[in-house]
Amino acid sequence: MNTNLLIALKNIVDKPVTSLVSHYSSSNRMNNVGEALELYVKDIFCNSLAVETLAEKNEIFSHYFSYIGNQNNPPDLMIQGGDAIEVKKIESLNSGIALNSSYPKNKLHSDSVMITKACRDCEDWTEKDLLYVVGVTKNGILKSLWFVYGDCYAADNETYERIRTKISSGLRELTDVEFAETNELGRVNRVDPLGITYLRIRGMWHIENPNKVFDYVAENSAADFSVNALMLKSKYDAFPAEDKHALESIQTSDFSIKTVAIKSPDNPAKLLDAILISFRQNA
Repeated sequence: MNTNLLIALKNIVDKPVTSLVSHYSSSNRMNNVGEALELYVKDIFCNSLAVETLAEKNEIFSHYFSYIGNQNNPPDLMIQGGDAIEVKKIESLNSGIALNSSYPKNKLHSDSVMITKACRDCEDWTEKDLLYVVGVTKNGILKSLWFVYGDCYAADNETYERIRTKISSGLRELTDVEFAETNELGRVNRVDPLGITYLRIRGMWHIENPNKVFDYVAENSAADFSVNALMLKSKYDAFPAEDKHALESIQTSDFSIKTVAIKSPDNPAKLLDAILISFRQNA
């Protein structure tokens, strides 16, 4: 079974759900907003918003997703034969996004040290487009959703690896310190005379949220609920014709699809052709 971002956007427009905790708490006993947001993202991709029990939902999810991850390793989801998805929850339109030990990525690669073996082996793949989904929630209410692909948002991996490698190699120049192999920035063993204390050195990556990064193409909305989706035009053109037609057939003043020019994450002097899809709703 196939799904993609355009299908998810159509499901949002057809049946907007903003009160996440209320929508999921009765049948699924889910009171955590972050978990509810992740479940909502799964539902809009799998046409399962109306399905009540988690058991039924999980059965449906297994047909669409090849991998469902955890909080410690990206991504949160991988569509079978499609995109990887990373879901982030923030509580303000101006808040930064915590990526923790994983720097932002323009694509997801199967040889990344940050992914699990289960993710690497879940299907036959080497590279996937990475879709960041950023939800702004307040008191259990979903106020804003951003969908933005990594190649619109993050620089080439070398940009971040250079910093990571420089810090790690600099630490190893310290003398009289015992280092251990790690995927983190560093780990120092046997810090004390008994040799029983060790120090883990981790990176804590953050990135500005897309509402701030792309304010020159997407206006800050005063609507009660707003949705923006940003992708390169080449990505939009590659979606199935029937899914593009279904989205382009929506006729309401609250919905729009337009071509915009965005700054290249690798060179802001270069502009890239992109597609911005927007939806607004007031209570």
